[in-house]
Amino acid sequence: MSRRKSAVRAGRPTNIPVTILMILGTLTVFFPLYMTVIIAFKQPSEMTNDVAGALTPPSTWSFENFAEAMRITDFWHTLGNSLLITGCTVLLAILIHSLAGYAIGRNMQKRGYKFLYFYIVSGMFVPFAILMLPLVKQTAMLGLANRLGVIILYVVFYLPINLMLYVGYLKSIPLSLEEAASIDGASTWMTYWRVIFPLMKPMHATVAVLTALGTWNDVMMPLVMLSGTGQNTLPIAQLNFQTQFGTNYNLAFASYLLALIPIIIFYIICQKQIIKGVVNGAVK
Repeated sequence: MSRRKSAVRAGRPTNIPVTILMILGTLTVFFPLYMTVIIAFKQPSEMTNDVAGALTPPSTWSFENFAEAMRITDFWHTLGNSLLITGCTVLLAILIHSLAGYAIGRNMQKRGYKFLYFYIVSGMFVPFAILMLPLVKQTAMLGLANRLGVIILYVVFYLPINLMLYVGYLKSIPLSLEEAASIDGASTWMTYWRVIFPLMKPMHATVAVLTALGTWNDVMMPLVMLSGTGQNTLPIAQLNFQTQFGTNYNLAFASYLLALIPIIIFYIICQKQIIKGVVNGAVK
């Protein structure tokens, strides 16, 4: 018993820093969320400059700010545009980027494929601001200054990071599975769709969440591509709360909470697969 107690006592000091870091991390995440919620439910008259007043909950919990925010942003129309663009981008990214990752990842020993891999991945270092003006001009000339053009550009811009993820995950899938499928008479195309594609399900979920999160919250590309088309996404519509003379924080934060709901639901659905992908990558 004395040895067990001493072992427990000896282990306590090492756990205290971890516990403190976990508490600080939790507060870092939940404090902004708490502020967002209470500001969204407060009335403008309840907004004060002192810290105590800013942290206190609203006197009455009302959904008036949410109703007004939905009216100003034309919520259902802009939400539909955001869902359409995000959903199509995620679907195309999983299909195209996983196929490119398989083709390049299984041929990395060849010089041409290795050069192609590094060439595509290097696209992560090119900021959108540099390409913005040429892209706007070219898409307008091609008649792609619409939702279709935005989806195509998102698929292209997320190719580098997603390709790197898929190629890295393919290393955990043994080649013996493909060799067995080839012996059974399966073609390369059938092997990919019947064997490899289902095995990459955890990475599909990771790519889906990362791509959806970036697409859903992006403002710059829809702003320069869809401005004046009447096909605004939700983040663009939320710019209406910022005027020359100030920002209506109550309505803005109410709109931000409404925009959080779909992406949080999507993350919860994919959460188990993401954890599987992390665990499998760590073990193998």
